[in-house]
Amino acid sequence: MKKLLILCGFLPSLAFAADDCASMRTVPDKIFTISEVVDLGLCRNPQTASAYASLRAAHFDKNAAYSAYLPSVNAGLNAGRNYQNEAWGDWSYGASLSASYLLFDFGKRSSDMAATLATYRATGFDYDETVQNYVYGLIGAYYGLLNADADVKSAESAQSVAQTAHDTAKKKYSAGAVARADVLKAETTLASRDLDLERAKNNREIAKGKLLTQLAFPADQEITIADMESTFGSDTDMKSIDELVAIAQKQRPDLLRANARKDAAWNRRNSAFLKNLPSISLSGSLGWNDDKLDNIFSPDSQQINGSIGIRASMPIFAGFANLYGVRSATASYESAKEQERNTVNNAMLDVFTAYQNYKTARTVLTQTETLLKSATESERVTGGMYKVGRATMLDWQTSQSELLTAQKQNNAAKYDLYIKRAAVALAIGDIKVELEKGGNK
Repeated sequence: MKKLLILCGFLPSLAFAADDCASMRTVPDKIFTISEVVDLGLCRNPQTASAYASLRAAHFDKNAAYSAYLPSVNAGLNAGRNYQNEAWGDWSYGASLSASYLLFDFGKRSSDMAATLATYRATGFDYDETVQNYVYGLIGAYYGLLNADADVKSAESAQSVAQTAHDTAKKKYSAGAVARADVLKAETTLASRDLDLERAKNNREIAKGKLLTQLAFPADQEITIADMESTFGSDTDMKSIDELVAIAQKQRPDLLRANARKDAAWNRRNSAFLKNLPSISLSGSLGWNDDKLDNIFSPDSQQINGSIGIRASMPIFAGFANLYGVRSATASYESAKEQERNTVNNAMLDVFTAYQNYKTARTVLTQTETLLKSATESERVTGGMYKVGRATMLDWQTSQSELLTAQKQNNAAKYDLYIKRAAVALAIGDIKVELEKGGNK
């Protein structure tokens, strides 16, 4: 039950009132941080709302299971008349009240209750996993939009450089310093950069639409999001693989759910076995029958009867249903154990894969930063050399293309690192930590 408290961390914060955000038709005009985007998404997303409704249903099922520890009381009323010898008799009336309480059943009631509680816990972990997967998808869409926006800025920068090269070539051609071919090459490069810019803008619109759709807004609306910190991913930011595995074993929802389902199967197996043992119940009843309705309230009525007693029962033969029920429950328990083992293996692989991907992403980001720095300097030097006649237009075009490629690679590596870090958080079942890091710029 302690783990279910973690679910509260994913409920929308006071930044958005639940009723207000659910009824929004347009995106608020503000700059959203990643934490605010997640708050808004959790308030509006139908998938997480459905998972929460399932959790509430399991909660009520759990509460209903406590009824086994309380007495059952039933009341009844009846009225009727007999037909005999072609004549109707007088009306007769009756009322009854009965109660029973299970005293002892060798622990079957406790096993049933434990199975219900374990199922409730498993449903809670289902909800937790649904929320974490949704948040991870939202984080990916958020960083995807930032990456697309960065590509637009890179394309605009490349277009500006291409325009400068075109203007320079035209001036030099007018002065007779270069051939017309340089102008044509510059025009071709400029047209290509214009096309790159349009493609980048289109990709940004698609990325924006994806984020808006995950927030349950129309894809054609506008949303403004805040960029992330420019430096992170230091050695102190990374835990060892053993530390991550230890965290995953304690917090990852699918591992906890598999364990809860195994516990439920174990208790259902016990309950199926205990069903074959005797049970002892306390019972009592009170009844009244008469042909005069007013006599039910008369203290002199002789038609009131009642009983109290203890009843013991034990199944002797039920067509082998109980025998096969025990075998079925035992097989289900064995299946739950193997499913838990398989879930553990897959979870450990997820943690290892996410860890390696994050390490690689850090290395790639460092390499692209070096590449971008080199490409920027190369373009600047080549452009200067062309202006003084020491380089060709082809050289300058090549350096421009290399710069644009380096910028795109750096943009992709930067935001991919954020996504890979979020993947590590998802793999260990603690995506909330990623939000806390992302919200502190």
